[in-house]
Amino acid sequence: MKCPYCTKDQDKVLESRTLADGEAIRRRRECLECGARFTSYERIEDKPLMIKKRDGSKEIFQREKILKGLMRAIEKRPVSFTQVEELVDSITDALHKKTDREVDSREIGAYVMEQLATLDPVAYVRFASVYKQFEDVGEFIKEIKKL
Repeated sequence: MKCPYCTKDQDKVLESRTLADGEAIRRRRECLECGARFTSYERIEDKPLMIKKRDGSKEIFQREKILKGLMRAIEKRPVSFTQVEELVDSITDALHKKTDREVDSREIGAYVMEQLATLDPVAYVRFASVYKQFEDVGEFIKEIKKL
């Protein structure tokens, strides 16, 4: 590690400490050339999760978008904010565990609908009507019959 004071790269580690439940390591170092002490941090490089949209464009995953869509779907329904938060956390965790850093938006929508159907059928139909972009009442009725 290059010393921030003399720019030499000879140092020794005096102390190492795990931070943030193992997400990072803090190291106190001492330069062997000038004797200055400094701190370095090690973190796993987390590549952003990219979402491939229907039109082929890509954007960085935003948890808040799922939350916002679910909040609209559960409006005036007997579903607590805690239940919605747990659902969003579950979806987010599942996505971040994937080794592929690019996910199709349809995959996310399908997973949201699957989870929402068990939570509240009316909220499911509301979400599905926007997500599936029903063109006519017949498509809407088919979706309701599936329930």
